[in-house]
Amino acid sequence: MGANDIFGVPGDYNLQFLDHITHRQDLKWTGNANELNASYMADGYAREKGFAAFVTTFGVGELSAINGLAGSIAEHVPVLEIVGAPTNNVQNNGSLVHHTFGDHKFDRFEKAHRQLGIKSARLDGEHAIDQINDVAQYIYETKKPAYIILPTNLVEMEVNKSLKDSIPNLFFNKEMNSENSFEQIKSSINNIENPVIVMGHEVDRFNVFNDIKSFSSNNNIPVLDLGLGKGNIDESFSNFVGTYNGQISDESVNKYVANADTVVLIGAKLTDSVTGGFTQQFNEQNTIVLNYENANIYGKSVDKDYNFKTIMTYLSKTKLDLSLPSIKNADNVSEIKPSNNKLTQSFYDKAISQFTSADNTIVAEQGTSFFGLASQKLPKGAKFFGQPLWGSIGYAFPAALGNQIANKNRRIVLSTGEGSLQLTIQELGLAFREKLNPVMFVIDNSGYTVERVIHGMNEPYNDVPNLNYKLMPKAFGAKEDEYDFIEASTENELFDAIFKAKEEKDKLVLIQVNMEMKDVPEQLAKTAKAFADQNK
Repeated sequence: MGANDIFGVPGDYNLQFLDHITHRQDLKWTGNANELNASYMADGYAREKGFAAFVTTFGVGELSAINGLAGSIAEHVPVLEIVGAPTNNVQNNGSLVHHTFGDHKFDRFEKAHRQLGIKSARLDGEHAIDQINDVAQYIYETKKPAYIILPTNLVEMEVNKSLKDSIPNLFFNKEMNSENSFEQIKSSINNIENPVIVMGHEVDRFNVFNDIKSFSSNNNIPVLDLGLGKGNIDESFSNFVGTYNGQISDESVNKYVANADTVVLIGAKLTDSVTGGFTQQFNEQNTIVLNYENANIYGKSVDKDYNFKTIMTYLSKTKLDLSLPSIKNADNVSEIKPSNNKLTQSFYDKAISQFTSADNTIVAEQGTSFFGLASQKLPKGAKFFGQPLWGSIGYAFPAALGNQIANKNRRIVLSTGEGSLQLTIQELGLAFREKLNPVMFVIDNSGYTVERVIHGMNEPYNDVPNLNYKLMPKAFGAKEDEYDFIEASTENELFDAIFKAKEEKDKLVLIQVNMEMKDVPEQLAKTAKAFADQNK
């Protein structure tokens, strides 16, 4: 399934299984500081490779990781967790072994995962092969996470080698006839005078952007993306007109949605953090929804033969009866010039965007980083992701490292706040051990700024310890020639730091960016107000 690197943490219930990873030439074990970080790292890896796997031990390990796996479920990321468990005999006998509640019950943690909607399989000797194949096919077809419980007594069980030849048969795209639902969709779009396409995260998971691009080009339909899904596409595409975030979007973006008589939503979830707090300018009555699991036209479900991938293939070849003018997408982005002024969030966001290149993947932590950078247009080839739906702080750093491991030909540009980084900074040691070379921008603005804007601007619960980031690389085992630390407090200093980071391609470059506590991106300020209103 494409995952050559396996993440996780060893524990006595998975050690024998880990031998079968470390003793192979085609797999690499990448051990983590803790299981939560492993789940985040696997999520970031899967966003680049299309699949990831990590291994934990029973009980204590899997519960530590469950937050990260929940994020993968929320944001539709194909990750497999393999949990090393006590033997079937121990479980059947209800023995009072460690990493349990001491109550003879071994299904508690499996039930927790099932309750979250995560597909699970507890392997047994008689059906293990079918169970594993079922889970693999589920992940491949749905692009959702899953969870396998592997009792230690099954690890050394012999398997007929001839079964290996049948594995490729699990992974094929089933040709499905979706003519009825397609005709419904096509005829509805043909009756539109001024459509616009808004794309979400499933466009990436199912690799259908080229289909949308072709459909848009054939019919001159403008295309926008949401923050949940940004970076999945080539934003240099001539019909791409911007990233939409409800009514708080830039006016040049807003007009396309405000003037549309129908919005074609493709692979999208309309969450509060990517719709300006539910301020989108459309509703069920003027929306055609095409998602992986379902589709509806103005609130009514389409025919039961609907298949997302098939429909997108049909649309890519469709020339509608519409006669829409070519899209005049003026690129008004102008280069910024630095001064000795104190660094601001607005200048920082534009600077990161200006220096992003085709081989960069920007990873933005939820908060000031995500809201400031999500509205910036990406150059051709550049990628971007964050976690705006699940929004677990600390996610971005390990996810960025996982993404870098998945494709070392791309260079990660991480933007995170000092508060978020402190949750998962333990993986800095892994970055040096694996000889990774991301550029890490750590925004030091005296605490949890996004929370301050929502509530408690000056309250102590939004403060964080003041770490000395200059000492961090050495503390986590870095040699002098493996990293560079730069501190930037002015516009000129930030430019100098970025130029140096681009030159130092073989180093991890950690840039501490100092900004004022109350300095927030405009879109974050507006969204935070919406969040605060929701909580009243």
